[in-house]
Amino acid sequence: MRLLTSIMALRCYLTQRRKPNCVVDKPITWDISNLSYTTVGLVPTMGALHRGHLSLIHRACEENHTVIVSIFVNPLQFGPDEDYYNYPRILEQDYQFCRQAGVDAVFVPTSKEMGIGLKNSAESSVIQVIPPHIMTSVLCGRSRPSHFQGVATIVIKLFNLVQPERVYFGQKDGQQLAIIRKLVADLNFPMEVIACPTVREISGLALSSRNNYLTGDQIQQANGLYRALIKAKEGFGSGLRRSKTLIALVRKELAQISSLSVEYIELVEPNTLMPIDIVEDEGMLAIAAHIGNTRLIDNIILRNRQPIIAIDGPAGAGKSTVAHQVAAKLKLVYLDTGAMYRAITWLVLQHGIKVDDECAIAELVSHYCIELTPSEDPLYSLTIMINGNNLNEEIRSVEVTSNVSAVASHKSVRQALVKQQQTWGQKGGLVAEGRDIGTHVFPDAEVKIFLNASIEERARRRQQDFQRQGEPEVSLEQLEKQIAERDWKDSNREVSPLQKANNAIEINTDGLTVSQVTAIIIQKYQHLISEL
Repeated sequence: MRLLTSIMALRCYLTQRRKPNCVVDKPITWDISNLSYTTVGLVPTMGALHRGHLSLIHRACEENHTVIVSIFVNPLQFGPDEDYYNYPRILEQDYQFCRQAGVDAVFVPTSKEMGIGLKNSAESSVIQVIPPHIMTSVLCGRSRPSHFQGVATIVIKLFNLVQPERVYFGQKDGQQLAIIRKLVADLNFPMEVIACPTVREISGLALSSRNNYLTGDQIQQANGLYRALIKAKEGFGSGLRRSKTLIALVRKELAQISSLSVEYIELVEPNTLMPIDIVEDEGMLAIAAHIGNTRLIDNIILRNRQPIIAIDGPAGAGKSTVAHQVAAKLKLVYLDTGAMYRAITWLVLQHGIKVDDECAIAELVSHYCIELTPSEDPLYSLTIMINGNNLNEEIRSVEVTSNVSAVASHKSVRQALVKQQQTWGQKGGLVAEGRDIGTHVFPDAEVKIFLNASIEERARRRQQDFQRQGEPEVSLEQLEKQIAERDWKDSNREVSPLQKANNAIEINTDGLTVSQVTAIIIQKYQHLISEL
């Protein structure tokens, strides 16, 4: 692992790591989840690393070839009377923490190296990034008016320096996460913002570097923040939807902690941060409070939707058939995301565009929108339409099948379709299948399944499908080679590679019938939902 303190060294290191023939300095144990050899993941931190940071690092290591952790206590995000000079700095301990976690390089610049002085955001003469006022005037922004301006400025600097494919942030800082997502979208940064769940102590206390300030007694009192959020979640589960009612439940619970001073309790839309009176789809219930001189924040997401079942796995593992049956038995919508990618592939072929002509394909998908309508055909719960053409049969052809992985690997295709899929998922109540459903499209899905099968089994199934469709005979050996190549392409693409989500249940379907696999998933679904 490298320790880098200068921008010049960071750039040199990243240039070397992005070379296709780069030799890694850690063991390669990847198999079906092999990663692109040039992808970079960035985990921005202020140091004093803990298990919450470790969850971000582990996720980054799973999804990228190179992982950079930045450690920079940013003076721009501290107010005049805040704890910049007292903020915990334990670089040697952090360095060892990152080494053990498998990080490739730690970037630890000084303020001078980052081009800023030690002044706070309000006093600094540095050009800064100013997020929308509507997002910074609520929650923490009320008491920290220049905080998110300082955060945004340094985060954008890090994005420009590292140019990562993926950046990782915790959901505990919900306002920061929403603002960074907005910045990445509005400033057209070509990267994914990956949100990782809040990591908590057994007591429920959200892990934070500022927990180091707390005494033993204060830690016990701080546990009350999560208890209060859970009270609201229980009320929400019983049907309460009004903001005032849910906030009152939190306030009542916190009132029992005499040494705790509440700064705010607010219920906002998680992405826009707009205050909401009634939770229609989802809301973020957030708290900021002081215990002694320590300021703590926490939040919880309240969702008013039916569950989502995300089924991932390699080609030929039986995802489509199984997902269709699971949806039918549970009376949920079957969102065939694979069919959507096939529809775009069909469109590309119809226009005579080469599947590796990324610019032409990007232009094409910018002007077409796939329509999904209820189907009367028992084989399909949704009809896939483009320009009035029903494509349910056409997209299953050998030509489309052999080209869909290449087309789906293009960023423009995935961005366009993921946006549509996520729009469909806002209300929940669906079963979706693909190769990045649980990791990227619906990372908050209530149930995640990873279906797998041997290459031999998948080739046999594909040959049977071709025979039923009256397609020309293809040997098992040829099919096995095609499937192995597709696995490699799907696993090594830069955008959302095929992999098993951390909390997914893996099911090997070798030797199992569709009905048996369906029954297993329904059983898992019913068990998991009963615990929500």
